[in-house]
Amino acid sequence: MSLAVVAESELIRNYLNGDHSSLQTLVERHRSRLYSYIMLLVKDKQLADDVFQDTYVKVINTLKQGTYKDEGKFIQWVMRIAHNLVIDHFRKLKKVNFVDSRNNEYDIFDSIRFTDPSIEEQLITLQIHQDVKKLLDFLPEEQREVLHLRCYAGLSFKDIAEQTDVSINTALGRMRYALINLRKMIAEKQIVLTV
Repeated sequence: MSLAVVAESELIRNYLNGDHSSLQTLVERHRSRLYSYIMLLVKDKQLADDVFQDTYVKVINTLKQGTYKDEGKFIQWVMRIAHNLVIDHFRKLKKVNFVDSRNNEYDIFDSIRFTDPSIEEQLITLQIHQDVKKLLDFLPEEQREVLHLRCYAGLSFKDIAEQTDVSINTALGRMRYALINLRKMIAEKQIVLTV
């Protein structure tokens, strides 16, 4: 049977059993689509090459660790890895501080934004919102409710207590535990929530 028509799950299984040509077949099968997607996001050939390579390094590591769950969506999973790597790249760029080398003092004008958010910043912000929304689904219902009422509806803890028929201290406690649980999940999943 030609490797060109072999199912992705079988290629993955073959690769894990030592057939490195199976991984090469997977890479070649999706090279054009993945690389085009990365180029669309970064608009720089050298950076696109780096992200493409880093994506497959991460794919290989995940496959070897046995944590990949085959759901018949290999290319979507690979594109998500690439997407996250692009976002990580732009986040790192945003953390670089520019300081005038002639003057050791901090200049406020180095960090003031004079333009609207770039496409990269908008992409990062959208990703942050999606990540937080997904994390909220893992909170217990009462914690999720208090967090939603406080952060999204803008209610005071007094109003939250009245609406949920609990004491203010209970509402505060639920919010505290919601934040603690979110921080734990963010740390466990190594999610970066900064622009």
